[in-house]
Order: sequence, then C-alpha cells, then structure tokens
Amino acid sequence: MSRTVFCSRLKKDLPGLNAQPFPGAKGQQVFDNVSEQAWLEWQHIQTMLINEKHLNLMDKEARKYLNEQRDRFLAGEKIDRVEGYKAPDAAPEA
Repeated sequence: MSRTVFCSRLKKDLPGLNAQPFPGAKGQQVFDNVSEQAWLEWQHIQTMLINEKHLNLMDKEARKYLNEQRDRFLAGEKIDRVEGYKAPDAAPEA
C-alpha cells in the first residue's frame, strides 16, 4: 500500500514518494509534502533545463539555480522555461 500525501504543488491527496529524493531537511520536506506525480513532473522539467541551458552540475551556481527552480516549481510559483520549446505531439505520425 502506497502512502498518501497532500501535495503542496497539486493541492490534493495523491500517492507520495517511496523515499526521500535527497538527504537533509529539504529532502524530508519534499518527501512529506510532494506527490510522486509532482516530483516526476519536476524531474522532466529539470532534465529539460539542464539540457537546453547546457548546465554543468559540477558548477555550484548551476546547482543553486536548479534548486531555486525546484523550490519555486514545487511551491506552485512561476519558473524559467526553455525558450522555444514545443511539446511533442501525443502520437508520432506513421
């Protein structure tokens, strides 16, 4: 049986994460208040930001930027988007 959390991002009760996504107090806060669905959405956006903005995760400023974007996203605030990104069509043409 999965545990349920009231998701701070999606504002409803949803299945929670199976484990803390990263160590520390912030990781515990995400574990306690963010649904698995919202976390997966963030991971998708994070990957796009890393790839399209050519972020080097060895760079402290890049990690700080991603952490700020993550916190804003999970709080339901506006975040940076990849300029010119267009979502792929639901089904590719054959």
